[in-house]
Amino acid sequence: MGNRNAVLAAVAATTAALAIAAAGLAAAAVFGGWYDVAATQQHWKPTYAVLETAMRHAVKLRARDIAEPPLADEAMVLRGAGCYRDKCELCHGGPGVAPGDPGQSMQPLPGPLVDARRHWRARELYWITRNGIRMSGMPGWEFRLRDQELWEVVAFLQRLPELAAPQYAELLGRAPPSPACGPEAQRPAVPPVTVAAPAPPDVERGRRALNQHACNACHIIPGVTGSNVYVGPPLEGIASRQFIAGTLLNSQDNMVRWILQTQQVKPGTAMPQLGVQEHDARDMAGYLATLR
Repeated sequence: MGNRNAVLAAVAATTAALAIAAAGLAAAAVFGGWYDVAATQQHWKPTYAVLETAMRHAVKLRARDIAEPPLADEAMVLRGAGCYRDKCELCHGGPGVAPGDPGQSMQPLPGPLVDARRHWRARELYWITRNGIRMSGMPGWEFRLRDQELWEVVAFLQRLPELAAPQYAELLGRAPPSPACGPEAQRPAVPPVTVAAPAPPDVERGRRALNQHACNACHIIPGVTGSNVYVGPPLEGIASRQFIAGTLLNSQDNMVRWILQTQQVKPGTAMPQLGVQEHDARDMAGYLATLR
């Protein structure tokens, strides 16, 4: 019995020593600057394989219940082709078209999408386009494209594997001119919908919108991960302040106005006007109203 306890104690001590050594190496790599973060250096192959496997399983899990609309309509494919040209080709290229400088230089590489249909279901491509992939450079387009536009891009991706370079160029030539998607794009008129009362702001969506519109690039925002930046004032306690930017009385409606019409409200201010859509601004203002 004594020998067994001694062996267990030795194993426990060895395990603890290895854990401490591993923690020490990790601390040295982080605080000593050993890990090379340069984009000119590739991930180690095991690192890449682990991240790729985790990404594929994560997407499949989260997209499993998304209902796919019909995607074969030619007009839908053409609108998706124009959106792909405007938003995606720079990083992913196309048949006979090389990616631009950012797409060629990013790590991990965005890669071509000519075979995306063979690796992903349509609902998974929609999820990736809508939400993006963290730490890959792939942005989430939820706050910049309408839901219909996201599906139009997916419809085009279903057609892409069938296109050689001449067919790709011909299809893009028939696509709507720039901007083919996003808030500035011309869309078919939609009959007005009568709503009894405005929907309350979605506070959680507003928190995500603050990140997706890069507000945390200039402001420290509680609940929104970012660097310690001091370009703009920190937003902690903003709901308790009397004025917005020293100009507007602090209310949710005025916060929406400030986000949408920054330069009109205060001409020459350093805060840029980000082209936020109104429903996003209302959600953002709803979240900021919780910061007391």
